[in-house]
Amino acid sequence: MIGNLIASLGSVGAPPTPLTVDYLVVAGGGGAGGSNNSNGVGSGAGGAGGLRCTVTATGGGGSLESQLTLTRATNYTVTIGAGGAGGIGGSGSNNGSNGSNSVFDTITSTAGGGGGSYPGGFNGLNGGSGGGGCEGTNAGGSGTANQGYAGGSGASTASRGGGGGGASAVGANGSVSGNGGDGVATSITGSSVTYAGGGGGGKSAGTTATGGAGGGGNGAVGNGVGSAGTVNTGGGGGGSCSNNPPAVDGGAGGSGIVILRYPDSITISIGAGLTGTESAASGGYKRATITAGTGNVSWS
Repeated sequence: MIGNLIASLGSVGAPPTPLTVDYLVVAGGGGAGGSNNSNGVGSGAGGAGGLRCTVTATGGGGSLESQLTLTRATNYTVTIGAGGAGGIGGSGSNNGSNGSNSVFDTITSTAGGGGGSYPGGFNGLNGGSGGGGCEGTNAGGSGTANQGYAGGSGASTASRGGGGGGASAVGANGSVSGNGGDGVATSITGSSVTYAGGGGGGKSAGTTATGGAGGGGNGAVGNGVGSAGTVNTGGGGGGSCSNNPPAVDGGAGGSGIVILRYPDSITISIGAGLTGTESAASGGYKRATITAGTGNVSWS
C-alpha cells in the first residue's frame, strides 16, 4: 500500500516530457501595385513573405534558425498569413498591400512588401522581402534581416517595374529584367521544395519579367494584370501594366505556410480554426503541414 502511494505521488509530480520541433514558417507574399497610364507604365511586383527555417536553409542569407524545445500536452499558436491584395488601378492607383505575418509559437515571419504603383505610391513597400518600385527609377522596399531581400527599383526604359525581393535574392531592377528574386529550398518535408519567391515587375513591352522560384507571379507585358503568387508559398504577386485605359490592378500575393517536423513517436493535434494534415512516419519523423487559419497545436 505504501509502495503504491509513493508511485502515485511520483507520477503526479513528474514533469511533462519535452520534445524538439523543427519548423518552416513562411509569411504571406505582398501584392503588386496597380497601374493607370495611357503611355504604358509597369507597376512594381510584390515581395515574398519572410521565411524562417531550421532545416537546409533559411531566408535572407542568415544562419539556420534554432529548433524549439516544447512541452507535450501544451497548446502552441499557429497563424497562416494571407497574401496581400494587388493594388487597385485608377487615377489614384494604389500600391499593392503587404501580406500578413505567419506565426508558430515565438517565431514570427514578416509579411512580404507590396509593389509600387502609378500614379500612386511609386516606391515598393518594406516587408519580409521588399516590394519592387514602379517604373521611373522608383526604389524597391527593404527586406527583413534573416528573412528576405529587397525589391528592385523601376526603370523608365520600356516602363518597367522592379521585381519583388525573394528569400534568397534581391528583386532585379527594371533596367535589367525586373525578374523576382528567387526563394529558398528546404527539405523539411523530406523532399526539396522552394518557397518565398518574389514577383516579376510589369512592363509595357519586351520579355515577361518572371517571378522568382518559389511561387513568385510573373509580370504582365503590354496591358494586363500580373499573375498571382502561388498559394502556400508566400510568393509575391506579379506587376501589372496599363498601356491604355481601363486601369489594371496588380497581382495578389500568395498565402504563407507552416510546416513542423518532430519525432515519429509522437502525434500532433491540429486544433479548430486551422487547416492541416500530419504525414506518415518517414526517416524518424512526422510532419504537420498547416495551410490556413489561426488556432492551436499540441502533441501527445
